[in-house]
Amino acid sequence: MQYRKFGSLDWEVSALGFGAMRLPQLKDGSRQIDEPLATEMIHKAIDAGVNYVDTAWPYHHEQSERFVAKVLKNGYRDKVRLATKMPSWLIKEEADFDRFLEEQLRRLDVNKIDFYLLHALNERHWKNYQKLNVFKWAEKRMAEGLFDHLGFSFHDEYPVFESIMNGYDNWAFTQIQYNYMDIDYQAGRQGLKLAADRGMAVIVMEPLRGGQLTRDPQPDAVAKVWEKSNRDWSPAKWALQWIWDQPEVAVALSGMSEMGHVIENLQTADESQVGLLTDADRAIIAEVRKAYASLEPIPCTACEYCLPCPVGVEIPRVFKIFNEAVAYDAWDHARWSYNNQLKTDQRADNCIECGECEAVCPQNIRIIEWLATANEKLAEPEK
Repeated sequence: MQYRKFGSLDWEVSALGFGAMRLPQLKDGSRQIDEPLATEMIHKAIDAGVNYVDTAWPYHHEQSERFVAKVLKNGYRDKVRLATKMPSWLIKEEADFDRFLEEQLRRLDVNKIDFYLLHALNERHWKNYQKLNVFKWAEKRMAEGLFDHLGFSFHDEYPVFESIMNGYDNWAFTQIQYNYMDIDYQAGRQGLKLAADRGMAVIVMEPLRGGQLTRDPQPDAVAKVWEKSNRDWSPAKWALQWIWDQPEVAVALSGMSEMGHVIENLQTADESQVGLLTDADRAIIAEVRKAYASLEPIPCTACEYCLPCPVGVEIPRVFKIFNEAVAYDAWDHARWSYNNQLKTDQRADNCIECGECEAVCPQNIRIIEWLATANEKLAEPEK
């Protein structure tokens, strides 16, 4: 296993971290974790040198933290640093900070958590935490030894990331979505470099884009690019080595759901190092990025000339969700995003067909037509 600096802390983290969000489940549709298999997988990873395990309040319908507690018995807790997260969307008052932390300590059966994150920070959650003075509380609980280091995971646009970074001087780490397709998404490469420059550890989540970059078979346009390389690498190995080639990254989390994922990712991590990729490799990745983009049917560049829409439709966001559903064949995820991450009045079915957007679109997109198509494919079916 290769190890990397964890920000400014005097500790090195394994290149690969185990994310306990996509553990194998029983085949009876019960949503229950396949505990024998998941235990074997996590133990194999730790025995091979993985020393970072990540979980959170909601994972596996609130089963993950309790399961991780079982897995880390018999000496395994001493071999890893443990991370979990405060459920930001459930925080209504200051008393909730202790309520959730105390319950998580019970679930995890520990006296102390190594790394504690404010989960899924966006502008709304961030403002709420500021109003409730979360840092005064966190500093007190760290002094009491209930957790060692405070960080945050992030899901919003870059300006919000920068605001959060500037809002507290003692962040130890951050967790961002980052992969070779998402270099400008949310925090992106700009956020990666900002955090690293400030001495923070950067934990990468979704390095395989939730498995979207490892589809089997690969789309023809993408597969043809991979064939140009003389490296005999799987799509997963390409994606992970692209992450680990960057010195600003501390650890890449993988939500492994099969033993085969563990075995392959451990081997890939063993071979990882900054500077492993050649210029030719990076050119291949850049071409793959273009190949995926070519699969998107709507030529939207997110220039936002179409905004503001008179009735509030978030046209570029709707198109992005639809394009990604087509390019990655990820319709379930896209429908969830459309129906949960967009407000009701931001969705495509609010379009009144006034045509103002089409009159100013530099790409001459048939916006009204595409909005209707997107809503037809993405809206939840009527119950």
